Amino acid sequence: MQLHQLKPTTKSRKRKRVGRGGKRGTYSGRGMKGQKSRAGHRIRPAERDLIQRLPKLRGFKFKSLKLKPVVINLSDLEKKLKDNIINKQTLLEAGLIRKSDKLIKILGDGEIKRAFKIEGLKISKSARKKIEAAGGSIK
Repeated sequence: MQLHQLKPTTKSRKRKRVGRGGKRGTYSGRGMKGQKSRAGHRIRPAERDLIQRLPKLRGFKFKSLKLKPVVINLSDLEKKLKDNIINKQTLLEAGLIRKSDKLIKILGDGEIKRAFKIEGLKISKSARKKIEAAGGSIK
């Protein structure tokens, strides 16, 4: 056996290499202009374009760093609560908050007639005025 008589054991087929002149006409099978007709073309991902268009948002996975409190208005307290003592447990039983809620803040939207005792919750200035005016207290 000689070198010119050797044959490969597996049949491998080479893919056609386009864009090298030869017998394929002027554009070598790539069409005319555009990104796909150039050498080394790469279509860039859509996410990168979104990030570049929206630089203010710091990318598309940005989340705010602060925990936002769950807001409850005085009108909700007047309607839903039967007790005069308000804490996290009574709000949970009334269905105003979830068990996973960490920060809770009471805002002064609405009017109250009952004297509430509030324990361990954040309160806005307007809500504090209205509660104290109705005869309530805040701990």
